[in-house]
Amino acid sequence: MTVAVETGLWQLDAVRSAVAIKHKTMWGLVTVKGTFSGVVGEGEVLPDGTARGTVTVDAGSLDTKNGKRDEHLRGADFFDAERHPTLVFAVRDAVVRADDSVVIDGELTVRGVSRPQAVTATVTESSADAVTLAAEFTVDREQFNLGWNQLGMIRGLTTVTSTLRFTRSASGEGV
Repeated sequence: MTVAVETGLWQLDAVRSAVAIKHKTMWGLVTVKGTFSGVVGEGEVLPDGTARGTVTVDAGSLDTKNGKRDEHLRGADFFDAERHPTLVFAVRDAVVRADDSVVIDGELTVRGVSRPQAVTATVTESSADAVTLAAEFTVDREQFNLGWNQLGMIRGLTTVTSTLRFTRSASGEGV
């Protein structure tokens, strides 16, 4: 399938989108997985075919199926959701390639710290009014002051997986 995404404004369909994380803990013996239920976003496809936009995740919406752990992850040792309620991925540039991959140049902000983040996504579904992107990338949590590591239990990179569905905004007719 060759994707031609329409120029204009696009909104994230939160119901049909998902952002999840996984990280090895307990000295690499256990993989902790979690999903964020609060995700919003928007974007704009420019006449030259490039795109820009923002995906914002509610840091307090993380669910790992363990209430005590979730409370700790939302607290000051990790996301500090009270002081930093959102995780933001700002897309500075995105280009669809002939193989339906999307090369994304962005910036990830966690706990008030912003770092460049390159991501390659795959277009998994596309129509005139909707497009779905799937991506997986890794994050070094220490770059975002998420370095809490009692007894060396948590090592390595955190994997972020997302499926993001965008729908064309009614006002998205041309720019």
